[in-house]
Amino acid sequence: MMTNYQSDLAIHPGEFLEEVLEDIGMSQAELSKRVGRPIQAINEIIKGKKSITSATAIELEDVLKIPAHIWIGLESEYQIVKAREQEIEQMQEETALLPNFPYLELSKIGLVKTTRKAIEKVEELKRFFSVAKLEQIAQVKSFQPAFRVSNHKTVSHEAIATWLQAAHLKAEEVQTEEYNRKLLNTSLEAIKDAMNYEDVNKSITEVKAILTKCGVALVLLPHFKGTKVHGATFWTNSNAKAVIAMSLRGSFSDVFWFGLFHEIGHILIHKKREVFLEDGCDDPKLKKQEDEADQFAKDFLIPQKDFDSFAEEKDFSRTNVVEFAKELNIKPSILVGRLMHEEYIKFNHYPLQELRDRYKWAT
Repeated sequence: MMTNYQSDLAIHPGEFLEEVLEDIGMSQAELSKRVGRPIQAINEIIKGKKSITSATAIELEDVLKIPAHIWIGLESEYQIVKAREQEIEQMQEETALLPNFPYLELSKIGLVKTTRKAIEKVEELKRFFSVAKLEQIAQVKSFQPAFRVSNHKTVSHEAIATWLQAAHLKAEEVQTEEYNRKLLNTSLEAIKDAMNYEDVNKSITEVKAILTKCGVALVLLPHFKGTKVHGATFWTNSNAKAVIAMSLRGSFSDVFWFGLFHEIGHILIHKKREVFLEDGCDDPKLKKQEDEADQFAKDFLIPQKDFDSFAEEKDFSRTNVVEFAKELNIKPSILVGRLMHEEYIKFNHYPLQELRDRYKWAT
């Protein structure tokens, strides 16, 4: 009758082997002769200096009548425990990196658990990013745009990577139709119509519904400290769904809507494999694409010819601005923002500044 030797303890298999030999009264020298291995090899296994290989496990099964899978299981479990201990040491070292990550913001939106223990935060961040070490984040392709940001001295590249990953995870929850470029093009006016609702949350609900039919997921995220990010555009792995992530940084309506059409511009005119993170990169190619997305948004919201005609009149009264915005079917704040940006009026111009309404987000 074969004895079923099992243990739920992560002990070194050498310790178990020593106990078995003592139980049956067999010496290490006798075992070495029976398995055909040097006594030194047996002694090193018992002392934990040598691992039990598959071949050794089978030999021990033949001699001691304990199945090979038991020996392999003990060895595997022991090695995993050792690896876990090393992982804990590594995570302890990585707690020094925690100030670079906006952990509190992540916990507020439920993407990591709330905890005060530093090592638990490291473990949660590893799970959140799906990496074995936090230092590997910069090597992951989808996060690399965060580490290219160079125009802002006070940003945290890890915070931007965190924001991007949060957008990825939130986008996975959004079910859309397959991306349809033609439908997105023909839906632009409907999206512009939706911006004019008094309640921005009604506007967002409508825009999300329109974009979903076009194969675009719109994700709104809180601003994370250390990011200075307004928006980003990327694609799912299948390229069947585009994602627009918008940061609720600040609250001026013109900044939000211009940013949204900027991201739509990326989707319509640039390649699917690119990840576009708005603002902050010195790369000439990416800067050119950012300029093209800006131009797309400018031309769609206020065509250059119409803007030039309005600007030439030099009548920037509140009434004239509101009327012209109504003709273009845009919020007056967008026209005011354009006038400020192109320095036709000052940023604190009164009373036009009042037309730059601020949103109160329910998201």
